[in-house]
Amino acid sequence: MAVSEKAMEHKDFTNKPLCLSGRGVTKVFGMGDKKTVAVDHVDFDFHEGEFVSIVGESGSGKTTLSKMLLGLSNATEGEILFQGKPRDISNGKKKKEYWKGIQAIFQDPFSSFNTFHKIDSVLLDCINMRGGKNLSKEEKTAMMTEACSFVNLKFAELTNKYPFELSGGQMQRLMIARIFLMKPKILLADEPTSMVDACSRATILDMLLNLRDEIGMTVIFITHDIGLAYYISDTVYIMEHGKFVEYGKADEVILEPKAAYTKRLISDVPKIHEEWDLSTVDLLTEAE
Repeated sequence: MAVSEKAMEHKDFTNKPLCLSGRGVTKVFGMGDKKTVAVDHVDFDFHEGEFVSIVGESGSGKTTLSKMLLGLSNATEGEILFQGKPRDISNGKKKKEYWKGIQAIFQDPFSSFNTFHKIDSVLLDCINMRGGKNLSKEEKTAMMTEACSFVNLKFAELTNKYPFELSGGQMQRLMIARIFLMKPKILLADEPTSMVDACSRATILDMLLNLRDEIGMTVIFITHDIGLAYYISDTVYIMEHGKFVEYGKADEVILEPKAAYTKRLISDVPKIHEEWDLSTVDLLTEAE
C-alpha cells in the first residue's frame, strides 16, 4: 500500500502565521570535559498547517529537540516562542495549558498508555481535557465513536478493553484517535511508523495528513527516513550533531541538496533499479 498522492502535494507556508519558533535553542548535558552538546544553537520557524520533517540519524539530537518542544526538557540556552510569544511553562498549570496546544505520538505505543486504564478512560480523559467534562454520556460516546471511526477502528469493539489487548497497529491508531479528540494546534510525531509494517505505515501517514487537513494543525514529523520525509513533508530540516545543516522546502532540500550530510542520507536510500552499494558495511561492522 503506497502513501496517498496528496502526500506529494508540497505546499509553501512561508506567508502563513507562525505557531512555533526557536532562536538559538541549545541543550547541554554534563559539565566540563564531560559536557555533551545535544542541540547546538538551532533556529526554526514552523507555520500553521505546515507538515515539517526533522531528519537525522540516531544521536543527531532530533529527539532531544522534540522533548524541548514538548516542554519535557528545559533548554540550556535560547528561546522557544509559541504563537509568536515567548513560551511560559514555568509551573504545572502553565504546562497543562501549553499541552492543550501541543501533543505527541511516539514510536512505541505500548509505553504511551497506562496499562491499568481502559480505552474508554483514555479517550474520556481527552474529551475532559478539551472542556467536555459536562457533556452527556451519549455525547461523549458519539465523540469517541467518531474518533475511532476516523482511524478505522470500531469503538463498540474496543469499549471495556485495555490497551495491551490491542495489536501494535491498533494502538498506534488509538494514539491518533486521541489527537482527533484533543485537536491540538501542533502534533509532534516522533518515529510513529517505525514499529509497524509497510501497509500500516502508509495508513498511519495518511491519517496524519487527514488530521492536518481536517483540523489545520501543524505536524512536526521526527524521522531518520529521508525518503519518507520527502513524500510527506512541505518543509524539511536536516539535523547532524545537534545542528541544522540544511533546511527548506522539501523539493529543494531533497532534489537539490547542498550539505554533504544531506547528500549522504539520500545516497543511503536503496533504489530498486540500481545495484546497492554495500561497500560501507564492513567499515561499520569493524567500527562496532
